[in-house]
Amino acid sequence: MSAAHRLAEPIRVFGEVFRNDDVRRLELAWTASNLSNRASAIAVAVYAYETGGVAAVGIIGFVRLTAAAATSPWLSVLADRRSRRRVLIASDLARCVTLAAMAALVFLDAARLAVYTLAVLVAVAEPLFRSAQAALTPSLVDTPEELTAANVIASAVESVGLFAGPALGALLLAASGIGTVFVVTAGMLLVAMALVARIGVAGEPPEQARVSARSHTLLAGWRTIVSEPDLRIVIGLFSAQTLVAGMLNVFVVVLAIELLELGTPGVGWIDGMVGIGAVLGILVVAGVAGRRRLSGYFGIGLVLWGVPLALIAVWPELTPALVLLALIGVGNTLVDVAGVTLMQRAAPDAVLGRVFGAFEALALLTMGVGSLLAPLLISALGTRGAILAAGLILPVTLVPLWRPLVSIDVAAPAPSEAVELLRGVPIFAPLAAPELERLAKALSEERREAGSTVFAQGDRGDRFYVIDDGRAAVEIDGGQVRELDAGGFFGEIALLRDVPRTATVRAITALRLFALERDTFVATVTGHPASAEAAGSIVSARLPGPVIP
Repeated sequence: MSAAHRLAEPIRVFGEVFRNDDVRRLELAWTASNLSNRASAIAVAVYAYETGGVAAVGIIGFVRLTAAAATSPWLSVLADRRSRRRVLIASDLARCVTLAAMAALVFLDAARLAVYTLAVLVAVAEPLFRSAQAALTPSLVDTPEELTAANVIASAVESVGLFAGPALGALLLAASGIGTVFVVTAGMLLVAMALVARIGVAGEPPEQARVSARSHTLLAGWRTIVSEPDLRIVIGLFSAQTLVAGMLNVFVVVLAIELLELGTPGVGWIDGMVGIGAVLGILVVAGVAGRRRLSGYFGIGLVLWGVPLALIAVWPELTPALVLLALIGVGNTLVDVAGVTLMQRAAPDAVLGRVFGAFEALALLTMGVGSLLAPLLISALGTRGAILAAGLILPVTLVPLWRPLVSIDVAAPAPSEAVELLRGVPIFAPLAAPELERLAKALSEERREAGSTVFAQGDRGDRFYVIDDGRAAVEIDGGQVRELDAGGFFGEIALLRDVPRTATVRAITALRLFALERDTFVATVTGHPASAEAAGSIVSARLPGPVIP
């Protein structure tokens, strides 16, 4: 592939994403929501400092983090059991009302405990937006490449927010005060709600069916992570990265003051270089948008998180340290984009919101653990020894997991023809692009000679079939009732109703078929209400009269 083609491909994919009205609205809503989160967090910290001193800042920060981590998996159930678009609106509405109430309390000089309590509630509602957004995005794009591009844009928004959000909060604080920050950030959430409300209903996943066992519903995200090897590897490595990120939050202070002798203002410089690197990383990761294989880039991002940190401990000079910290930022962007996309591809749509809810909880928890672990390492190993040890965590962890990591997407991608064939089947049309890709990889090809029987009436149903080429006749009790040609499908009644085959299917011409095994077909259809509804309509049309239970 030429250099020009490698450059043109991501540009083409990004163009398709920006032309997608629903994706564009979702990304703009994420921009408003993210800026609101970060700007209001600055106001909360300043309010805590002014009313309770440094100790209050630390306590309120810890409580907000742990409360969000504890509730994220439970609230994320809503992203799978309710309309994800409505969940996004509900998250924004809850935060908007709460921030408005905080503004009123600040203006009225009310009890600080009430403001602290509301600040915790805002933090609890924040991860729900991100979980629902990550779960909704795959249903709004048409190809895996567009999904990656959408995640690149989302990561860019988050990286820019590292600067823009606090800067906005600081400007508002300087101009008008804490209450004004809360008012403005509440208004930004109103903008986000308006954008999400305009996302097309056809593009959003429908409300998921309620399951009978409540405990299974609440724990479905965790169970999926445990049962899916690919998810275990990606989320396990992602959690190791957030552990090191939590340690870095502490190291930047001792690095600036002790090793580089920059004083307290240097903390901002050090932390800022990681953010600058994250923004620059968008330029690097943009080239990944047109590619299906992402696990290698995820691994490279993890290496960039660890090795530069270890080199800073070995070479604690200002200029090299700033460059190495920027590389950590580049690695952060790679990890975010590739990791989130791999999770979206690996997790079934029916539990995608809960998987991201569980991941958000793990990320917050491991980041908190990292913040607690860093001082212990400094006490035991000294500053440079602790930074070196932290820098080695990810490379050492990655060594035994590299082969299974890259094997996640080493297999050949699903043929686009097979994906389009499935997209033309009404039962599968509501599925998101990653779900269609997984189904396409599960297809097995079969061929039948003209005049041969694919299956006979009364046989046990074991597969669902789609015709890629040729024509077939459907016969009931010896009489032909319909013909099927390329794109036609059959076999769903016996699988969904758990009854013997209700018809015989014969090849009129030579047939090239693609088949899905019973378990894969049933799990996919029953796990997605829109697919189940479409399948039910087709069964009713093809099998008039009372349906056998």
